[in-house]
Amino acid sequence: MNRTESEQRTRILHLLCEGQSIRAITRVTGASKNTVAKLLCDAGRVCMAYHDANVRNVAAKRIQVDEIWSFIYAKQKNVSAAKAAPAQAGDVWTWAAIEADTKLIVSYFVGDRDGECAMWFVDDLASRLANRV
Repeated sequence: MNRTESEQRTRILHLLCEGQSIRAITRVTGASKNTVAKLLCDAGRVCMAYHDANVRNVAAKRIQVDEIWSFIYAKQKNVSAAKAAPAQAGDVWTWAAIEADTKLIVSYFVGDRDGECAMWFVDDLASRLANRV
């Protein structure tokens, strides 16, 4: 099993943070697309765990909440006609809560745009805010 060296992993993550595409990163670094994608997933898991453990008791005066539309594999209206579409294909929404002054992402949630997902998101947001009297 090949292991990507620490400097190479750091360079790949830096390029991802700068907004480079996976294909561009493979051309620049010589790493395979699978290596870059796996590193991105691994880094995402670590960041998610860190955020979940450490973004707590946020004393915020103003929270801005929004949702962002995207899609997996194909837009929802095209999923039925898509070839070999995975089960999770279609529209997806990222719910985000940002502290207005510091721009800290207090909470986020990825799911549908429905009442159940909205409640999951708001409950998570409430659990991260500092208790007020």
